[in-house]
Amino acid sequence: MAKFKQFNALEILDFKEIDFHLMSHGQNYYELVYIYSGMGIHQINRNQFSYTSGDLFLISPDDEHNFIMDQETRVICIKFTDDYFSSKDHWKLQDYMTYSPESIMTNKILKEIKLDFDLESKTILLHTIDNILIYNNTVKSISTSPIVFYQILSLFGIIKEAMMNMSINYKDHLPEKEQLISYIHQHIYEPEIIKIKRIALHFNIATTYFSAYFKRNFQMGYRAYINRYKISLIEKRLESGQFTLKQISDEFGFIDESHFSHFYKNNKGISPSYYSSLRRT
Repeated sequence: MAKFKQFNALEILDFKEIDFHLMSHGQNYYELVYIYSGMGIHQINRNQFSYTSGDLFLISPDDEHNFIMDQETRVICIKFTDDYFSSKDHWKLQDYMTYSPESIMTNKILKEIKLDFDLESKTILLHTIDNILIYNNTVKSISTSPIVFYQILSLFGIIKEAMMNMSINYKDHLPEKEQLISYIHQHIYEPEIIKIKRIALHFNIATTYFSAYFKRNFQMGYRAYINRYKISLIEKRLESGQFTLKQISDEFGFIDESHFSHFYKNNKGISPSYYSSLRRT
């Protein structure tokens, strides 16, 4: 894989083409990729996103990306290095010190899902991009322009607002796989706690992203994993012959025995009482 380098603190690239002029590549800089017009596929790491005009993607030095263009596409790339923000101490308001542009750019969740902007935000985003393009064509040193700097900073304000609306956590503290599985096993007897909405909130993962995150990391759907693990525990109890169906139903939080029997038969094709009798004969 090619790895491109940039030594200027800020560069703006504006191109329109039907065949992307680069191969899949990495880079040593950050890149805000704005789709001005066109349609196609944007590949980021192992994920593919359909793109259209108004979409914005965030690429960090840890990422690789590529375009597959279905129609002529105009792309605006705002490329900056670590120096671009770190050299401007005067702008560091408390909120941005906590969630810096660099930390937003490296947020792993933003490589898994596409940012969703409402109509008003899309309009402001387009106008901000246009402002940056105008200054890029008129000023000699764009990397030192205060106006361009604050225009770029406003892009991150739009991004942060979209993240809040999508319930995406800034900190990007995705749980270790072992932590997540341990939590599920610990609360397998409490159906309310392991509902997607609750467990996603506990681990600071966007609810809309949680299912895709789980499937990518465990090669099976979240609900399928829960059911499979729950069935394995239930069958141990059925095999022992020491538990009634009501006791098992109560332990695992089913509404009643009928609900429990329906769940088991729906997953295994036989009733729990029949399974119990088979294992004990």
